[in-house]
Amino acid sequence: MSCDEKVDCGRRRLLVATATAGGVATVAAAVPFLASLAPSERAKSAGAPVEVDIGKIAPGEMKTVEWRGKPVWIIHRTKEMIDSLRKVDDKLVDPKSEKAQGEFDPPPGFNPETRSIKPEIMVVVGICTHLGCSPSEKFKTGAESGIDADWVGGFLCPCHGSTFDLAGRVYKNKPAPTNLPVPPHVYLSDTRIMIGENTKGA
Repeated sequence: MSCDEKVDCGRRRLLVATATAGGVATVAAAVPFLASLAPSERAKSAGAPVEVDIGKIAPGEMKTVEWRGKPVWIIHRTKEMIDSLRKVDDKLVDPKSEKAQGEFDPPPGFNPETRSIKPEIMVVVGICTHLGCSPSEKFKTGAESGIDADWVGGFLCPCHGSTFDLAGRVYKNKPAPTNLPVPPHVYLSDTRIMIGENTKGA
């Protein structure tokens, strides 16, 4: 319909502009609303569960994620790494994880010897149980590690020298009193875990 006919073109323009502005306002309001449904950084640091894709962690590699403001290490252990765990039992404070691990209960399906649900995937809080420093990875073995000729791989705390094996178990005669804690976690699938939950779908 043209403006020659008996129609108020000014009014038509006003209606179109109003509808457009209303649509833009609706989208602008929806974006922050949808964003608010995702856990905030504050919620994550307060303990909101964190979902992690572990499918892309190659054997022998480690991924670090943050949960409750702390680093959580996820290591895809190789067969050699898993086999090394049995070689150091006599050098460890708590080889079978019999001591309480602080605020966390072990997750369902937890194997105390590998300190994991699945042998190849290790999940621990990367904070030394002595004074709260973050240990460094020392995956190289033997003299190449810079620790000693018998080293089979693990972690070294740079602050006071505590050492941990590839299950996060602390060596004897070190300042750290207990093993690195295993946080609550559950497998959502073969390639995804949820840290901060011990029950699937909770």
